[in-house]
Amino acid sequence: MHLPQGERPDFGHADVIGPDLRRILAPNPSPMTFWGTNTYLLGRRNLAVIDPGPDDPAHLAAILDALEPGQRISHIFVTHSHLDHSPLAAPLAAETGAPVLAYGDARAGRSPVMTALCETGEIGGGEGVDHGFTPDIALLDGHKITGDGWHLKAHWTPGHFCNHLCFESGDEVFTGDLVMGWASSLVSPPDGDLTHFMASCARLKALAPRRHLPGHGAPIDTPAARLDWLIGHRRGREAAILAALDQGARTATQIAHEIYTDTPAKLMPAAARNVLAHLIDLMQKSEAFPQGPLHADSRFARPTGNDAPG
Repeated sequence: MHLPQGERPDFGHADVIGPDLRRILAPNPSPMTFWGTNTYLLGRRNLAVIDPGPDDPAHLAAILDALEPGQRISHIFVTHSHLDHSPLAAPLAAETGAPVLAYGDARAGRSPVMTALCETGEIGGGEGVDHGFTPDIALLDGHKITGDGWHLKAHWTPGHFCNHLCFESGDEVFTGDLVMGWASSLVSPPDGDLTHFMASCARLKALAPRRHLPGHGAPIDTPAARLDWLIGHRRGREAAILAALDQGARTATQIAHEIYTDTPAKLMPAAARNVLAHLIDLMQKSEAFPQGPLHADSRFARPTGNDAPG
């Protein structure tokens, strides 16, 4: 599902999208980032910046140029440490003196299952990770931050990435890459965790916001419907994967080529990572198991007869 988006905003321009809320689009379009990364400026005088974006001097200049007389940046929030969201945090902090706030470094929040898989060194993944990212202030789940005319509540929402946060602001939520404004999110182990992803989507739906403000794409004015689609999409993928395994043992790549029939070839590696995330989730539910040690190219099968998941 690709949501209607309208015209792409101009790069580097601070567009007003709500009271005391502006968006600046970073110039990093790609098949994985759509138009580019949305950087948000919240507040009237002492501003919060949410997701400063990639390490790009032009984008840094655009953020600083957006400051009006009497305004300054007081806080820098990062939803997660991917290279299209977090690297500009340190240069922006150096320019403004504002602290960087996030859940933790690039390994924070990783589940025991994913930690164990990462330690084997054979699961692959690690696409686009900002390994050097460390916040000045680590936010706990539920942490509330009050600024100059704005209030944010941090919600730990792992799944797309282990240290992912969404930020609740009144009846709106900055959703990072958990819910994007144009397509479903990549979930690539060990940084991505489908079990966590589904739980985070359910948690976000319970907040019942009026609008989602995603890391990529346009604002989402029908957030409940979007989450219903996203949850249903993942359940549909799971059903297709199980149906494929009912025909015999397969690798994640083989399954991806069978069920992602409308996906461009250049995106098939990402599709295979999504399938692997589903297979690991199914393994935890004892509905599939790898034939031998688990690695990125393992053949998975359905348990039959006396087969023991493992």
